[in-house]
Amino acid sequence: MAKVFLDYTQEELDRAYDQSAYAPNREQILSRIAHTSELARRRLGPAERFSYGETAIEGLELYRAKAERAPICVFVHGGAWRAGLARDYAFPAETFVRAGAHYAALDFNNVLETLGDLMPMAEQVRRGIAWVCRNAERLGADARRVYVAGTSSGAHLAGVAATSNLPVKGYVLGSGMYDLRGPRLSKRSAYVKFTDATEDALSPQRHLERIRAPLTIVYGSLETPEFQRQSKDFADALTRAGKPAEIIRAEGYNHFEVTETLANPYGVLGRAVLAMMKLNSGSGP
Repeated sequence: MAKVFLDYTQEELDRAYDQSAYAPNREQILSRIAHTSELARRRLGPAERFSYGETAIEGLELYRAKAERAPICVFVHGGAWRAGLARDYAFPAETFVRAGAHYAALDFNNVLETLGDLMPMAEQVRRGIAWVCRNAERLGADARRVYVAGTSSGAHLAGVAATSNLPVKGYVLGSGMYDLRGPRLSKRSAYVKFTDATEDALSPQRHLERIRAPLTIVYGSLETPEFQRQSKDFADALTRAGKPAEIIRAEGYNHFEVTETLANPYGVLGRAVLAMMKLNSGSGP
């Protein structure tokens, strides 16, 4: 059969961008994450809601640490660009609060709501992060210690934000996509309206010169082959460009299992973010 991208046939490429083909426990983990998010709200109390834009979806849910001028982690959720809400990603909040950091989960439109256009989503994420940077004092955070974490399509959007001129101290990107050529040629083009301009503008790997902050790239050994390749290629490109970058392979973890480790201070993603923020895994102020 004809190859459509690298050494993939169309069927192979479609499968390589289909998480369910490589993560049979997907629904179990997503259900567990939603339940853990509810438990976090019970333990910490409801999130404080702040708006970073004019529409209802343009907001963030904040869980505060006790200390003033604490560092803050802004989280960008995944969901194949077409699903997910901030309230579903409260599950890491307790870990960050106990370690002495504020945790803020961003809300933004999904690609079905933007009629297939990823550009408004990327702009919302950029504006949400910029709002946190400008309003850090209002949030009780240290403007010099704003960090960003994202997983899956959220890692892609956070990676795009890393190419913007934002005063972010560091990024941790888990299980993401960093060049849109592969996704564009896959079955994801059925719901994303890729164009040449979108592909180029929203491929962080093509704009390394704009990246200023350190990046940590995390991926699982049981991810799809394309998600593994994307992570390794981006990390390699960053290193060759002389950018501060680290890559971490999570042995024995699939795509959704990597995300779930964000709530564990000793899990691969939780440890990576706390290390980027220079926080101990134990309890903080």
